[in-house]
Amino acid sequence: MIRKLKDYDFTLMITPVLLAAFGIVMIYSASMVLAVVEGYESTHYLVRQIQWFFLAMVGFTLTSAFPYKYYQKLIKIMILIIVVLLIGVLFFGSTANNARSWFDFGPVSLQPAEFAKLGLIIYLASVYSKKQAYINEFNRGVLPPLILTAVILALIVQQPDIGTAAIIFLIACSVIFSSGVRFKHLFILVFVGLALVAFAIPSMITDERISRFAGAFQPFEDPDDDGYHLIQSYLAIGSGGLTGEGLGQSIQKLGFLLEPHTDFIMAVIAEELGFIGVVIVVGMLSIIVLRGLFIARKCSDSFGSLLAIGISSMVGIQAFINLGAISGILPITGVPLPFVSYGGSSLLVMMVAMGIMNNIAKFVKQKEQEPVPANTEDSEMNIYRTRGGKTWERENRSIRF
Repeated sequence: MIRKLKDYDFTLMITPVLLAAFGIVMIYSASMVLAVVEGYESTHYLVRQIQWFFLAMVGFTLTSAFPYKYYQKLIKIMILIIVVLLIGVLFFGSTANNARSWFDFGPVSLQPAEFAKLGLIIYLASVYSKKQAYINEFNRGVLPPLILTAVILALIVQQPDIGTAAIIFLIACSVIFSSGVRFKHLFILVFVGLALVAFAIPSMITDERISRFAGAFQPFEDPDDDGYHLIQSYLAIGSGGLTGEGLGQSIQKLGFLLEPHTDFIMAVIAEELGFIGVVIVVGMLSIIVLRGLFIARKCSDSFGSLLAIGISSMVGIQAFINLGAISGILPITGVPLPFVSYGGSSLLVMMVAMGIMNNIAKFVKQKEQEPVPANTEDSEMNIYRTRGGKTWERENRSIRF
């Protein structure tokens, strides 16, 4: 048992769990007053997040042990379920913050778009890993997976959930770029993407979205309306200083800050734990992203490498968009901070993704331990002999990393 545990990446096992546990503490601190105002017990959001945490840990444990290569056999049913859920939520979902993005099952709410992130990463990694032999052919190697990607993005935009759609789009770009696609084809995709966005912009422009942009880039021109929430975030961040006001001592969470336990939880962290607390959280998120990219670089399997890149991109992009919103770099889009913000679907998906990443790390470590070069000539041909006498050949791939 201990020998098997040594094959896992302890950095990627411990860091996400610590972040999620820290998030539970901060969620309680940020939401206790809000919960009472809404008519609940002060521990309402705390208890629900703890329940999701234990479910997420089950998912984390199972996916850590489940061989990641088997997902390629399950990808069709996974994508079918995701598309059905995204269509179903448009008709039967619950509306929150002007978006029909949730299924409510009594005390449990599920957001299909969160699961679409991970599902699309697995799909793109699987398809492009199989197309490595002809990845330079646009019509055959690049275009087909983009059709399904466009369908999923369109369904999410219809909710509308622009923040999640932007994250999925950027994740897809990172996987496509890393798959070895020609730069000429990348330019074509970027051009087509910009053209589609330009075409869709008139139908996407609403007074609410305009106010979000105005509030992000010119908050002090309308401090009582468009810029109110960002200004409250600035006050929370600025008042924290180096060491913060102390855990539980935030003022901005007392009805001033929008969604203090979800979108703006980092502002509460900054106020209560100061710059040091922010650096610790950002540092741990950075460790997860960089460690994931390191594993992708070491992985000899194209599918595993692209999968690790996609998961790392998901964590990094989502964290950047959340932090950009609370600091005024980006508009407020309702994107949670990975592992830390309140939200069961987000936490479950992130921990399952970390389990998959750990399984890839296990594969990498086992391959490093088993192969021994047969001789110099074989080594140059990337052929290795295992301790059992069997041979395996390093996959010929064009992964750009």
